[in-house]
Amino acid sequence: MGDRWQVEVDRGVCIGSGMCVNHAPDGFVLDAARQSHPRSPQADASEPVLTAAEGCPVEAIMITLAGTGEPVFPPEE
Repeated sequence: MGDRWQVEVDRGVCIGSGMCVNHAPDGFVLDAARQSHPRSPQADASEPVLTAAEGCPVEAIMITLAGTGEPVFPPEE
């Protein structure tokens, strides 16, 4: 993919299912309260991180292109 992504988790929405960690263990971690956090706010674009965002049961993960803010997930309608 070659792009850099800005990865954010809305912890007010996150229910701590752990799906993101299962799909992308290098991209996400759960804290003691079972809230998801990106391991790094910026990361190289990767299928596992996108799959984690798409698989989040409450759509708490947002991905944008670093630098431009263009949405990657969820896509603009």
